[in-house]
Amino acid sequence: MQFIYSIGTYFTGYILKIVALFNAKIKLGVEGRIRTFSLLDQHLKATDRTIWFHCASLGEYEQGLPVFEKIRAHYKSHKIVLSFFSPSGFEIRKNSLVADVVVYLPLDTKKNAKRFITLVHPELSVFVKYDIWPNYLSEIKKKEMRAILVSAVFRPDQIYFKFYGNLFKKSLFVFEHIFTQNESSKQLLKSIGYDNVSVSGDTRFDRVSNQIKADNRLNFVEEFKGDDLCVIVGSSWPEDETLFINFINNKTSSGVKYIIAPHNIKESQIKHFISKTKAKTILYSEIEDNSLADYDILIINTIGLLSKIYSYGDIAYVGGAMGTTGLHNTLEPAVFGMPVLIGPNHEKFPEAQAMIDNGGMFTIKNQEEFNETLKSLLENSDYREISGSKNLKFIKKNSGAVIQILDYLRI
Repeated sequence: MQFIYSIGTYFTGYILKIVALFNAKIKLGVEGRIRTFSLLDQHLKATDRTIWFHCASLGEYEQGLPVFEKIRAHYKSHKIVLSFFSPSGFEIRKNSLVADVVVYLPLDTKKNAKRFITLVHPELSVFVKYDIWPNYLSEIKKKEMRAILVSAVFRPDQIYFKFYGNLFKKSLFVFEHIFTQNESSKQLLKSIGYDNVSVSGDTRFDRVSNQIKADNRLNFVEEFKGDDLCVIVGSSWPEDETLFINFINNKTSSGVKYIIAPHNIKESQIKHFISKTKAKTILYSEIEDNSLADYDILIINTIGLLSKIYSYGDIAYVGGAMGTTGLHNTLEPAVFGMPVLIGPNHEKFPEAQAMIDNGGMFTIKNQEEFNETLKSLLENSDYREISGSKNLKFIKKNSGAVIQILDYLRI
């Protein structure tokens, strides 16, 4: 298995270099990994005491951030290394204040792993949710370094629980402790003989709970919304946006403003949306010297504002589950006490199903269901407020994962 994995990793590296010639996102990752070791050489010395945080992408970073911030505050004299595998994480958080150096994680070859761990020499490594790399963890074990995994979620169909997954299964045992999001993940670990496991919950609940305490004021949103109801469409894809185009064009409800924050802020996708809608639409990049109150739709063609924008919402729709790209963060709008709509493909997101069962989240399969659900929430204020309050209570009930992790680390 080790030989097959190694061959596959090298082969993946060559494939990525070829794909990078035609794909800008892949190119960022390929070029970024080339610079990793020089960045580590530049920022770290052999005498530095270090801690390593690793996330697959942006979602895992947001999930781990409450833990990262506490560790950063406690270990003030340590250098912090933050690594990402995906460009969608690195490119957005490459200037993160939680770390002294942010890098792409090189591919998991034995040579890369040995060089990376030697340069970083972390006293503690914190991995988030998944992205578990056998060679990196093998090097951590050889050097008898500490490592924990937080906010982990496991499913029976994963390789760790298959007869052919021994290499990956062994990697789990390198972690001195694993904090899972749910009981079923804990029991799966126990089924393979891993016992150093606690159900702490999802650190994202702590992350979004902190958002309420932040300064979320955005003057342009206040001007745009006025006294109208506001529907926030977060991380939308074309299949999500089609639902809103049809709904808005039919003028099902009046006195409603819509803020659309597409997942991909490509000009072609945004132009397509604008060409299809009959409502008066303005881009975030065009708001200067315009009277925002005159517009019905505001499209956010930039990044980094969505979590604050949610604070102005009365209803939210979160994209990704109408197609197969994967549901985006539903906790960010839920914490502001509003009902949330999503598509049907959410089976890998237990928090979504829990909020559906709790009555604060609504899953829709087609245009008819979408129209009916959104219209009901817009026109019935009691229904809307009761549904939203259920989401806020759910978040408060499930917060506290960070405290358990910090207690374990004795911080």
